[in-house]
Amino acid sequence: MDWTGTGIPSCFLYGDSAPDVEMDFLHIERIPERSGRHDWTIPPHIHPDHVQILLVENGGGTLRVEGEDYPVPRGSLVVVPAGLVHEFHFVPRTDGVVINAAMPFIARLTQEMVDVAQALTQPAVYGLETPPGALDHAATLFHSLLEEYVLSVPGRVRAIEGYLQLILITAMRRHRAAQPDMRPLAQDRDYALLCRYRNALEQNFRHQKSMEFYAADLGVTVQRLTQACRARTGRTASELLHERLVVEAKRHLVYMARSVAEVGYELGFEDPAYFSRFFSRRVGMAPGEYRRCRQDEKAQEITA
Repeated sequence: MDWTGTGIPSCFLYGDSAPDVEMDFLHIERIPERSGRHDWTIPPHIHPDHVQILLVENGGGTLRVEGEDYPVPRGSLVVVPAGLVHEFHFVPRTDGVVINAAMPFIARLTQEMVDVAQALTQPAVYGLETPPGALDHAATLFHSLLEEYVLSVPGRVRAIEGYLQLILITAMRRHRAAQPDMRPLAQDRDYALLCRYRNALEQNFRHQKSMEFYAADLGVTVQRLTQACRARTGRTASELLHERLVVEAKRHLVYMARSVAEVGYELGFEDPAYFSRFFSRRVGMAPGEYRRCRQDEKAQEITA
């Protein structure tokens, strides 16, 4: 989908028109699975709602973000923030692991780790040549995460969260160590405002639904906030808020033993009927039906 008018596609996974993955969670695969199909070159594209983290174990290449080139050597950790135009040019037979993680999922894991969240707003390539064993340690984390991702076993989500948090902490530590020597990306004002809005959403989305509140909090007009969100994500500020509420509602319905009315109240909906209509319009089924479908899917995974 191209919403920029420039021919640059906006997608979750490059080359997939309709991903069958958990878009409010994450997707993990090895680098050759996608890059190998595209002659080791991934043309310019945007992941408006997902952070991309790569471990390049063998091979390498070049990452280009918003026109800036970043060499990617063998044995490196790569961070591509959400909402930035980027492309990869790998040497043939490059290998490693790619993580695409949804912003709400990342925000939940980093809500008490400001330094970790900040490290994910800066594109970077971190060498893992030192200290000794750093690459092996990172590979163990990435491979363990990939193994948990492909399994259907009890505790899968918690294990994934644990391994991903360790990977994010590794990126944060590398970011802090490299800060004095890092080249700051020439970010445009739209992207900077989008990042600030997403931070404000995480702090207030359960209680504040007014665009006027967010615009005032950020020191801009509602029109300016909407324009920035459209420019970087293809959606309005209110659409991003509604999507964030739906993601949180889904998580509560699947993983928490609360009634539909209690879930709605937790998210700031005092009228259960209004919450049900809000959810149904955006998901295509009522909250209770969504819960039953996901519970049936989980039961089938366990017995398969």
